[in-house]
Amino acid sequence: MTLLAGFDAGQTHTRCRLSLVKDGLLQPIGEGEGPGVSHLDAPLGEQRFLEAIRTSAKHALKNHPCGLIQAAVVGASGIEHGTGLQQRAEALVVQALAIGDGSRLDKVLVTGDERTALRGAIPEGAGILAISGTGIIVLGRGEDGHEHRCGGWGWLLDGAGSAFDLGHQGLQLTLRMADGRMADHPLRLRIWKQMGCDSHAAVKARVVQNDFGTADFAALAPLVVEAASQGCSGAEEIVERSAAALSNCISTVAQQLSLCSPLVVCQGGAITHLMGFRTAVQQTMRQLIPVARWGEAKGDACDGALLMAQDLTVRPR
Repeated sequence: MTLLAGFDAGQTHTRCRLSLVKDGLLQPIGEGEGPGVSHLDAPLGEQRFLEAIRTSAKHALKNHPCGLIQAAVVGASGIEHGTGLQQRAEALVVQALAIGDGSRLDKVLVTGDERTALRGAIPEGAGILAISGTGIIVLGRGEDGHEHRCGGWGWLLDGAGSAFDLGHQGLQLTLRMADGRMADHPLRLRIWKQMGCDSHAAVKARVVQNDFGTADFAALAPLVVEAASQGCSGAEEIVERSAAALSNCISTVAQQLSLCSPLVVCQGGAITHLMGFRTAVQQTMRQLIPVARWGEAKGDACDGALLMAQDLTVRPR
């Protein structure tokens, strides 16, 4: 039997799931968690990556201490497929897991976590995965197996359609309320209270502090969506704009892959938990692609990584 490892390496934590292959079927035998990863070129980036893989694999192997992982796939945040960064990450995985003689890379693959998430959500056939959480990315697979990605270029460049986008726009809205450009609304005080601020000057000072980042902007999104549902016109416009941006990514992927009636699976906290935002996305999609089909994910990113690891044992890179 072959022992495979599938990793989902995000910025906050890393999961490793182990499976045995028996008669062509995957049989999960263990799961472990480790710390998150950062860009390999960031300070201590390579050390963080090694620690994430080693720790999560160690915990997954706790009941199988003598197990030798024969193939591994890692879906990692920030890895662009087909780049030198990908090759560096694969060498680190070989080092962390001591696969084979430590020199072969044909049984290891590190790729973007959106690709493992797509494979897990839609294991076979064509379809589109739209991820809208703190950030956003849309990835689809055509009938011929070709993939196309839209969005996901980082919050500094392309965050529209994400929880960050909703919260960031909402905070900007409160400043326009504060200086008189827009009528005031209870949303302003709600957002400022959550941030621990009592004035526009305090808001300006808070957002430049080292401990305030994209996740803090994203945490404001539920307040914006709630205000939109209560009739706040400024919040309604924000939700509509953000929903249109995400819908445009989905429709673009469908066009690029010639998918006339695409299966669309949505993941991420913004699209799954903020129902007002989800409804706005679906309404916009009905205008762009009336025949789009909404589906549920068959599995998660670790499942997708394991399926890709199984592919490596059958069709080495």
